[in-house]
Amino acid sequence: MRTVKRAVALAALLPCMAMAAPTTLAPPALARRAPGSVPASAQAQAKAQVAMALTRVDPKSAGPKSRIEISGLAMNRTGHQLPGLHLRLRYSAQPVNSRSQLDQLAAGPPNALPNVGEEKQIPGASAPGVKQSWTFRTTVEKLGLRAPPGTPGVYPVGVEVLNSARQVVGGVTTFLTFMPKERHFKPVAVGWVWPLADRMHRTNDRTFLDDDLAASVAPGGRLSRLVDAASATDTPITWGIDPALLDDVQRMASGDYTVRGPGDKKSVRKKKSEAAAAWLTKLRDASKKDPYFTLPYADPDVVALVRRKTPRDIGVAFDERNTGVATRVLGRAADAHVAWPPSGAAGPGTVDQLAQHALKDGGAFLMSSSQFQNPATGALPNATTTLPTHHGDKKTLLYDEKLNQIVSEGSRSASGGLLTEQRFLAETAMIAAEAPNRPRTVVLAPDRHWNPADGVAKNLLKYTKGAGWLREVPLGKIESAAPQGRVFNGYSDDYQQYELGDAHLAQVQAISRQARAFQAVMTGPAKISYERAVLRMESAAWRTSPRRARAARKQLEDELTGDMHLVRIVTTKSKRVLMGGSSGRLPVLVENMLPGQSVKVRLVATSENSAKLRLGGLEPEDAIIELRPGERAQRWIPAQAAGNGNFHVQLQLQIPGSGGRTYGDGESITVTVTGYGRLALLITGGGLAVLFVGVGVRAIRARRRRKAEAAGDGSTGMESAGAGGQGSGLPGPGFPGAGIPAAEFPGVPGAGRPAGPGIPAGPASAGASAAGPAPAGAPAGPAAPGSAPAVPAAPAAPAGSAGPAGSASAGPAAPETAGASAPGAAADRPEPGGIPESAADGQAARRGEHRRRDGD
Repeated sequence: MRTVKRAVALAALLPCMAMAAPTTLAPPALARRAPGSVPASAQAQAKAQVAMALTRVDPKSAGPKSRIEISGLAMNRTGHQLPGLHLRLRYSAQPVNSRSQLDQLAAGPPNALPNVGEEKQIPGASAPGVKQSWTFRTTVEKLGLRAPPGTPGVYPVGVEVLNSARQVVGGVTTFLTFMPKERHFKPVAVGWVWPLADRMHRTNDRTFLDDDLAASVAPGGRLSRLVDAASATDTPITWGIDPALLDDVQRMASGDYTVRGPGDKKSVRKKKSEAAAAWLTKLRDASKKDPYFTLPYADPDVVALVRRKTPRDIGVAFDERNTGVATRVLGRAADAHVAWPPSGAAGPGTVDQLAQHALKDGGAFLMSSSQFQNPATGALPNATTTLPTHHGDKKTLLYDEKLNQIVSEGSRSASGGLLTEQRFLAETAMIAAEAPNRPRTVVLAPDRHWNPADGVAKNLLKYTKGAGWLREVPLGKIESAAPQGRVFNGYSDDYQQYELGDAHLAQVQAISRQARAFQAVMTGPAKISYERAVLRMESAAWRTSPRRARAARKQLEDELTGDMHLVRIVTTKSKRVLMGGSSGRLPVLVENMLPGQSVKVRLVATSENSAKLRLGGLEPEDAIIELRPGERAQRWIPAQAAGNGNFHVQLQLQIPGSGGRTYGDGESITVTVTGYGRLALLITGGGLAVLFVGVGVRAIRARRRRKAEAAGDGSTGMESAGAGGQGSGLPGPGFPGAGIPAAEFPGVPGAGRPAGPGIPAGPASAGASAAGPAPAGAPAGPAAPGSAPAVPAAPAAPAGSAGPAGSASAGPAAPETAGASAPGAAADRPEPGGIPESAADGQAARRGEHRRRDGD
């Protein structure tokens, strides 16, 4: 009994507690919670021993005679048995009297509700990991629900789980909306913004980071469900479309595409996506009856860009050449003008930029209601106000931050989706009941990456049209309503932690500068562009995934560097150039290997030591180099050296007409100066060639001489023996055996030959020379032991006639041969036409030796 009394007292205090609670505006989604955190109600569920999920709540709008059915599932997740589990229905017969009280009840446990209903056993859920379904059936009359006269009422209903000790071990809370027969209120006008945006899937225009978009546009995927929901109802919506999303899907639908994840070494070729093509067709059909506006291309983080004082890319993102993608894909131009900053929050500098680019032809801002104070007059807030900018006062549409949070965050699972639907109906019914006689307007703009469970988005649009306290209207009608005076709160510094970081944007800006330099050298239609790639890296979608953003940024930087390197200065591996002499010209080769893209660059060479190596300038027509795809061009740089050595030269490509802006990193080469001019090198080379030829000839002659001497005929084969006669064929003067008696040294070559001039004769030859020449026809004396037999002298020829080759002349002896030979005299020199006796003796000796060998 005491428990019941305490419950009644608590029920009476609940409205007072809710009314006493201060009314605070919810912060925008970017600052409301950190990425990865969950709402308080979900945290409470996570701590419960038994998980509870709703599967059915009927009816959505109850009447005085309605039957109520609440069904769901229970599951023990403790890992051990929980005997004696049972369920108990909890509710409040008193309607909720404010939206803040509604928020408190939704976050609290069911046992906070004062009224207790029937109980039900769930023995199947006692075992760990086992799910058991359950259902409660009751009526409005049995619960005693009574709505205020003429206005809708909202009642909290919950189901709690008790264990055998009657302790609460789980539960879930939802809301029932009661609609009276008599209606004395004005319905709330609701306008929907339907977001079509996604995270970034490409780095450059040719390469996808992943293939997740293919699953999202396929039947059952996130983007497919959103388009299906819009086409399934007649509820008017205004599409908010990111042109980058349509650009990606169009690329997948138009042909094969390449996927290479961050860090992957190889790319994967994907076939043309039929699902992408079907999704585009479905989108055209679904959106043709509704207006649409475009976000800036890739939805850049405009707040962060303005804070870093780099607003240039905001204008690029709004440029028609980028946002016009939507016009080309959908076949019609955007017919709404809405500026929607990320998370609906922006400071004065950002709204000025958005007003300049997005609202130059009229339109309105779309922002979070938390960015503005409530009307000062005490009137309940509506969705239309104005915002002062440097471009004049602009209409501003404020979406309901709390309702937006409910729709965006709690609808990803089937059970969460059902709770979202019930909460949406309850929140809008409370708005209608707050001031029944005043027209109210509400704008809903779910998160850009809204991912509702299957059927949830369609149901929300259906309830907007079907609920008795709601009236669906186009967004333009709400925009045309009279604005309320509301004070702009500005942009809190606390929100900065949720923006893109300074380090990321600084590196993206460096890539942007490189990309602009790359674009500047292209001539004719630009077939390669990194403009959109830079915008993708500045997307607000990277706010919640900094690690993935870092990997994508690195991949984009590598791709840009690789493309720029296809226009380059070609050098050898050693990067050295030889210059002979004090002056010359340095060859430089430039190539363009970009596929299908012509370029124009300017070549500049700079000496690091201009005092030692001075470089001349190229003629203007030579300095500017135009290259077609696959073409190369060579230029010659005049150079003057003041001495020998190695000198470094920097070769750089520049952008023509840019005032010296460089393109790429350039190349550094080393010029080696030798001091020998080209003519001097030719002369020196010719002299060396003659020297080598002379040495070769002498070597050949020496070789032939050795061969002849080895053959034993004494002839070198190089010169004649003398005029009019045949040579002796014996070794000449100075041979090692000359002057040695043949009889004593028969084995020594040349033994028995008289010594030449200046060489003293041996004893044997000296005696022979003193005797003088033998008379013509005289018989030869006996041969020395071991010597060859003597050859008889040929008959004498008549005086004054030339005998046959090798015969002696018949004339008188020359005066120098008539007498005894003195040392050093040429005693054995033959007379003209004759053969000295010593030579004849040597020949005879050899012939005898040959005959003995033949006889042997």
